[in-house]
Amino acid sequence: MTRREDPAAQMEFRILGPTEIWARGARIPLTAAKQRTVLAALLVSPGHFVSDQWLAELLWGPSPPATMSAQLYTYVSRLRRSCGPGLRLVRRHRGYGLVLGDAWFDWEVFQQLAEQGREDLVKHRYAAAAACLEPALALWNGPALSDVTEFLSRTELPLLEEARLRAVDNRMAAVLALGRHDSALPELTRLVAEHPTRESLRGQLMTALYRCDRQMDALRVYEQGRRVLHKELGVAPGASLRQLHRAVLLEALPGPAAAEPLILTGPTAAATAAPVAAAAGGPRFHGPHSPWTGLVPAMLPMDTVGFVGRRTELADVLGELRSTRSAYRGVVLTGAAGMGKTALAVRAGHACRDDFRQGQLYIDLRDENGGAKNPLEVLGSFLRALTSVRDEDLPGTLDERVQLYRSALSRRRVLVVLDNAVDDRQVRPLLASGPGCRVLISGCRPLASLEGVRAVQVGRLDDAEARELIVAGVGHRRLDAEPVAARRMLELCDGLPLALRFCAARLVARPHCPVARLVERLERGEVRSDEWGEGAHDLRTVLRASVMQLEPPLRPVLRTLARTEPGVFSPAGVARRLNWSEERARGALDALVEGGLLELATGPGGFLLHPPGGPSALAPAQERYRCTPLVRLLVH
Repeated sequence: MTRREDPAAQMEFRILGPTEIWARGARIPLTAAKQRTVLAALLVSPGHFVSDQWLAELLWGPSPPATMSAQLYTYVSRLRRSCGPGLRLVRRHRGYGLVLGDAWFDWEVFQQLAEQGREDLVKHRYAAAAACLEPALALWNGPALSDVTEFLSRTELPLLEEARLRAVDNRMAAVLALGRHDSALPELTRLVAEHPTRESLRGQLMTALYRCDRQMDALRVYEQGRRVLHKELGVAPGASLRQLHRAVLLEALPGPAAAEPLILTGPTAAATAAPVAAAAGGPRFHGPHSPWTGLVPAMLPMDTVGFVGRRTELADVLGELRSTRSAYRGVVLTGAAGMGKTALAVRAGHACRDDFRQGQLYIDLRDENGGAKNPLEVLGSFLRALTSVRDEDLPGTLDERVQLYRSALSRRRVLVVLDNAVDDRQVRPLLASGPGCRVLISGCRPLASLEGVRAVQVGRLDDAEARELIVAGVGHRRLDAEPVAARRMLELCDGLPLALRFCAARLVARPHCPVARLVERLERGEVRSDEWGEGAHDLRTVLRASVMQLEPPLRPVLRTLARTEPGVFSPAGVARRLNWSEERARGALDALVEGGLLELATGPGGFLLHPPGGPSALAPAQERYRCTPLVRLLVH
């Protein structure tokens, strides 16, 4: 319920600050922290029943008292007595549920306003976006869940705080687009001080400073951010912030959008309508004419120069994509970061272009900061290419866009390449269901729940393929002149295509530098992550996003393993190092494998990335793990 119809006659629930209940315009006192915790736990799970066991963990942690059922019943009874008939608490299946009905709930209202503001921002309705986001943020009355148990706060607060910061990001983007950089400057300065590693806010502060004729201050803010990111996270700024820094340096940062784009619908004006800037950075046209009119989508990136190896994997992928009898509708390429999944997907796409003459769609499902792109917006870009539909005629909901997308592909033979997929939920709406269409997906996660796609593992290059990749750039003579050093270089690269390309590029750039000197740097760990070249920035961004998506307790585990475990390690060894139980250590290691940050090993010499049955497919005695050289370098 977004609006408060009559506060004097309505129940109100608040968690964006102190946990409170208001009825008939008066606050109902909730004196006990555990009583507030029960209420807050039910409020953050509207429409769902919360089990007694979970409520007990939120109240007392992992070791609840023997009388937990009786105490829990007491807290619920006190809530009912305090609130009277206005509080609808339902008991069912050893759990409780809270029915909000027409009650006003600040977290629910915040989510509705924040989502509406985001949609307005994407559609360049900046004033409308600000008008939604400002009252949404005004609902926060201090830190959320500030007076409940630490167990509930630790579980739920990160989600609420991230939603608030996302709304802050969007509101500041709308304010800057409206040209209000002067008034935004003090708040942005405070926000960056409070959240020094949040690059979006730092970029907005740089933009505001630049538009206030403070170019040097904007550059200083970037440099401070670069140092903070390197010191605290061991990473470089993301692509978006680097591009903004370059625009400030070149004095090429555009001015504010200042107003909503003009949508022309008249027949004469529409025929001469100019493009307006799209939310994703490309041109969009309103009116009957679209830049896609008469074109067949051919979105594949340029094929990789010097592509070597992967003959078996490429044959498997092409066999599935070209087959008219296979039970599968596509292929998902899985493997650790840096294994060359994108290069393989692009090579396969180019190799079968003639099999999909009615179009090849391509999208990188990661945004510039490594986050997941919204499938609603991805479908919008695909539909504009397939149907030349105008922006204002695009359906507003995900379900409607999925139906239109499937209908557009139902009688076409189109290849859809979905690169850097984040998870199943992001990919499922983008799957092409037409009988002549095929989908090719790449990602670090196995995407095991996707139906109708065949998994192809992308692992390390073997010794011959690794040498072939180096020779393609350097030539045989240089490696033959130093056979021992060349062999050691290949061992250190460990079959990782990105590491091999780095070494080849270094040797080409320094024709008189011995191979042994490069090997010495690699052995001493003197190669920094920023030396891998601009082409590796996107990969570092993806890895950083993967690390940040981990549960907070897993991040120091990954850092510890990257620093202290140079080879293969077992759950028992990790348990001893972390002073954990072996079961807990195995769970943490499997979660890191699932996130594409560790590998499963079958033994000291051979490694198996994400086996078909998942991490549990190997017997406990066989379970071995390792950290890839690239993850070790970037996390170290």
